[in-house]
Amino acid sequence: QVQFVESGGGLVQAGGSLRLSCAVSGSSFSIKTIGWYRQAPGKQREVVAVIGSDGFTNYADSVKGRFTISRDNAKNTVYLQMNSLKPEDTAVYYCSEIRLGIPRAWGQGTQVSVSS
Repeated sequence: QVQFVESGGGLVQAGGSLRLSCAVSGSSFSIKTIGWYRQAPGKQREVVAVIGSDGFTNYADSVKGRFTISRDNAKNTVYLQMNSLKPEDTAVYYCSEIRLGIPRAWGQGTQVSVSS
């Protein structure tokens, strides 16, 4: 019912920046809590950043001070601005609604590759 389409990934040198977009379809976007996740090969998917319906945000310790999550309710879109990228940030990035603390309905993801 609710779908997520991630975009904006690419190849960037260490220290560079990327801006990811998550287009969310379905109703009641403005009251949804949305999270960005990432998964590197051989690793578990981990939460990167979360934004609530009231605009509150939380970040993984590994990205604090470098990444910024935001939302545009008029466009049903959540963004992830990624600055000062490191090779350790290389992963497929996904977004999803978080309900009862659990992510739902993954999209296809967008690849972020950071070279040394």
